Amino acid sequence: MKIDPAAKPFTALAAVPTVVAALARRPRTTAALGLLTAGVTLFFRDPDRTPDRLPVEDSDVILAPADGMVVHVGTPQPGVAPEGEWQQVSIFLSLLDVHINRSPYGGRVVDVTHTPGRFLAAYRAESAMKNERSDITVERVVGGTTRRVVYRQLVGQLARRIVTRIQPGDEVATGERIGLMKFGSRMDVFVPQEVVLEVTKGTRAVAGETVLGRFPAVDAR
Repeated sequence: MKIDPAAKPFTALAAVPTVVAALARRPRTTAALGLLTAGVTLFFRDPDRTPDRLPVEDSDVILAPADGMVVHVGTPQPGVAPEGEWQQVSIFLSLLDVHINRSPYGGRVVDVTHTPGRFLAAYRAESAMKNERSDITVERVVGGTTRRVVYRQLVGQLARRIVTRIQPGDEVATGERIGLMKFGSRMDVFVPQEVVLEVTKGTRAVAGETVLGRFPAVDAR
């Protein structure tokens, strides 16, 4: 399985006590610490998903940007959404989920804003505006109309760093890898009101595969 390069310093750090135990000839301790090292490494696993093998051609579809549990769908939580009229889908990532993040919608990146903040539990509504986060805005012109989707990488109590690997001016595809969040977090997706949402609270989302919603199809005429 592919492992994200961001794992290297964490794996190296976790491996130190394992090596010490091995040199001290403590096989049981070595085995236990070895499992811990493997667990840290697997946190950064980066499995291939459908968009990597079959590019998404449907300009109407919005995909999940992260693995995890859908904890909010519909009207934005108070004070959470960007300015304007939006619908909100929020996905909570546990320590066991894949933490590679993907763009829910393809287009041109017009803004990436990183905001320092606190480290409240990511499942709490107030974390969306108080915690450290990165807001990414993507636009795509379809049928002469500009569609805009905003998504937010949000760290929690255990996640202490956001990695965003895109910048304004980049072109991203729907489902393309855009970064990761380290050790537990949440992702919010804000879509226009005309989008028909296809998930409900409690849905298990798979990044790059689960359809969150769709824009109304454009009349080809």
